[in-house]
Amino acid sequence: MTATTITEVLAWEALDSRGRPTVACRVELAGGATGRAVAPSGASTGGHEARELRDGDPARYGGYGVLRAVASVGATLAPLVTGLDAVDQTAVDAALESADDDPLLGTVGANAVLAVSLATLRAAAASTGRPLWRHAADDGGGAPLLPLPMVNIVSGGAHAGRALDLQDVLAVPVGATSFAQAIEWAARVRAAAADLLDQRGVPTALVADEGGLAGGLDGNEAALALVTDAVQHAGLTPGADVGIAVDLAANQLHDGTGYRLERDGVTLDTAAWLRRLEAWCRDYPVVSLEDVLVEDDWAGWATATGALGATRQLLGDDLFATNAGRLRRGIDDGVANAVLVKANQAGTVSRARHVTELARAAGYATVISARSGDTEDDWLADLAVGWRTGQIKVGSTMRSERTAKWNRLLEIEATAGDGGAAFAGAAALSRSPARR
Repeated sequence: MTATTITEVLAWEALDSRGRPTVACRVELAGGATGRAVAPSGASTGGHEARELRDGDPARYGGYGVLRAVASVGATLAPLVTGLDAVDQTAVDAALESADDDPLLGTVGANAVLAVSLATLRAAAASTGRPLWRHAADDGGGAPLLPLPMVNIVSGGAHAGRALDLQDVLAVPVGATSFAQAIEWAARVRAAAADLLDQRGVPTALVADEGGLAGGLDGNEAALALVTDAVQHAGLTPGADVGIAVDLAANQLHDGTGYRLERDGVTLDTAAWLRRLEAWCRDYPVVSLEDVLVEDDWAGWATATGALGATRQLLGDDLFATNAGRLRRGIDDGVANAVLVKANQAGTVSRARHVTELARAAGYATVISARSGDTEDDWLADLAVGWRTGQIKVGSTMRSERTAKWNRLLEIEATAGDGGAAFAGAAALSRSPARR
């Protein structure tokens, strides 16, 4: 037994930012180091991501309890990793994945698996006396890099009770030269958007799951117009200082016949939908589009990549589901040019890192992402820096589960010292077609 041998794994039920239970875990090592992590949970989920295990008992948390997943940790997962070396994350995660014949980990619960995987990573970092981002960076991948943030300004979809059909309209501070400046600009745009809505008599007290402004707009395009106006109202230049990212969450829009925009009163087939997106990209400073089509329309995605991906980022979330097999298909077919990386979509740290490395090798941009049901845990910020994802999507500049990640990145930038982390800036955005 060495100082980094796993000796104990403990799990419990914790609460996420929506008041729903999630799985928390602590891993202890023989040398006394410990690691703690809390698994996030999404609302807008695709069909190909790793599967949470929930209790389904309406008497507890409306069926969202995770006592079964917690029990999986004690009964199944802990025995598999106890005695393993925490520094060998690949071996630990392979043992965790072996617990379930379902590759999506639905039997033992991906929420349980991820909590153990993340806690192990943190324990291994603690055993070295270094911050998590340094530990992650040393495991290959080159020098650490502070990411360009995507910051929610206006929200709809599953994050805001369908106040808009679009899931999120975000500010991307493409002209910023440091992470601190990028967050300050984003906060300024968020405040300016709220001010504009106040001037129009629209209530701004209620916010969406990830802190974006919700409600009070006439239609979907009005959200893009508001954010563009807010950039100017903040004293910044649309496009040059701050661009716009749009999370379309097309899975949530498709009604079986086409893309239904309830707020606009139209249903569009794929061709008409792509034409509408082209018009928005022409009229507004859109630098990134996420999930433009449903997750299994590979032919449509290839068409969209040719039409929209030459000069802007086309980001696959539900499309790729942080799944290496799906990303390989996308690379082979020339589909999209960027991938959203969500650890809980993959189920383990190693799977998520592998997707990041696969994307980078193929010339795809990577955006690491929080979930709508997140917590005060800030490991995501460290992974963004250590894995050199180049971009991060966490939510808005309010709600403490969001600011925890921003604050951690600000801390890393301020304290990294000589040879620390550079800022990725606009160079992190993909602006070219996917490689074939």
